[in-house]
Amino acid sequence: FGSSPRLGVSATWSSIAEALFDKSLLVSMVARLTYRRQCRYNTKSNKQRILKTPGGKLTYQAVAKTSKGPKCGDCGKALIGLPRLRPKEYRRLKNREKRVSRAYGGSRCAGCVRSRIVRAFLIEEQKCVKQVLAEKLSQAKAEQSGGKKKGKK
Repeated sequence: FGSSPRLGVSATWSSIAEALFDKSLLVSMVARLTYRRQCRYNTKSNKQRILKTPGGKLTYQAVAKTSKGPKCGDCGKALIGLPRLRPKEYRRLKNREKRVSRAYGGSRCAGCVRSRIVRAFLIEEQKCVKQVLAEKLSQAKAEQSGGKKKGKK
């Protein structure tokens, strides 16, 4: 601390003390509040917001948890068109509000449903192709062995 030799060390410390305890730096005290519910600890389920009443008093207002909302079961993306509510509030909704009017409506996103449909179609096509190839192979075998031996019918 650059103190001048004339003032001495005590003057320097007093100026530091004045700077630290300046009136503008002091924070005014806030009224103490008590929880309005049974739980007295600052837990995830007991978050509070300070609210000023019309009478001018400060009180606590309980804050509900925010929901993460429904996610797609395959890819994990948030589902579009569904409200982000807590599980208890979902029970109060009508069925049309809980799902989208599509196959796998409130469970899978549109992209995953599309890929499921395409996958099922390709699997069925593959089965058909296998069957056709097997028939052609059996016909080719029958033609080769047709001259030598009669096949059962």
